[in-house]
Amino acid sequence: MNQAQPALSRHEPLRIADDTWVIHATLGEGKAPLVVHLNSMVITGAEPIVVDTGAPIHRDQYLDDLFGIVDPQDVRWVFISHDDSDHHGNLHEVMDACPNATLVANWFLCERLKAERLDVAPTRWRWIGDGDTLDVGDRTLHAIRPPLYDSPTTRGLFDPTTGVYWASDCYATPVLAGAPTVADIDPEFWIEGFTMFQTWNSPWVSMLDHDAFAESARTIEQLGVTTIAGAHTPTIPSTHLDQAFTMLRAMPTTPAPPMPDQAALDQMLATLQ
Repeated sequence: MNQAQPALSRHEPLRIADDTWVIHATLGEGKAPLVVHLNSMVITGAEPIVVDTGAPIHRDQYLDDLFGIVDPQDVRWVFISHDDSDHHGNLHEVMDACPNATLVANWFLCERLKAERLDVAPTRWRWIGDGDTLDVGDRTLHAIRPPLYDSPTTRGLFDPTTGVYWASDCYATPVLAGAPTVADIDPEFWIEGFTMFQTWNSPWVSMLDHDAFAESARTIEQLGVTTIAGAHTPTIPSTHLDQAFTMLRAMPTTPAPPMPDQAALDQMLATLQ
């Protein structure tokens, strides 16, 4: 990945389907060779649902973006895909601002959050596991674990009404600057970045049987997905789904690129002197 880094960019929330918005944020933009998206999502249907709550470092921006899309009094559900801080980083601020909201999690997620902080009364919890559904008034959402993940608490979220699948950490890629969709980044860079993220974030994928994993990955493909949104990727539109699915199925036999080592750190530090 030897491409020059473009100028810093700021992306507004992106409407990816009816009633469905991705809230964009990035980490490292203008400061690092590679940039990582820290996205979240909101569905503004009959019973609006917030999907992940972003990272603490983006709190002001995130809350402005979120409540510019949906009135906090209207939010009924707050779905947390897993217990990494860049997914639940503004949970308490959202729950405090949204008095009618219920936290949608699972037992293991709540237990792990308690080790850090979980100041949401159990009367405001709803537990759903992999394969469970959630009725949100005008649609029924399906909690479906993505093929790759880094936390055992992970569930993705599929909306059959729009075909949007929230993949949490899966199908992710670093970028050179925040981008609305993968169609806005270099195709070769997408392939390299996709491989890097999947193999580094889920290193156990190399231990899996290729055919068995491919069959598992097809669970998502067979849902009727039209768009993949995720925390660490530009949105993957319908035009790029087949490629994303093909790349993911190949991960068990795709060599992981080398991770930056001490020599890379020494080189980075030298540029700061």
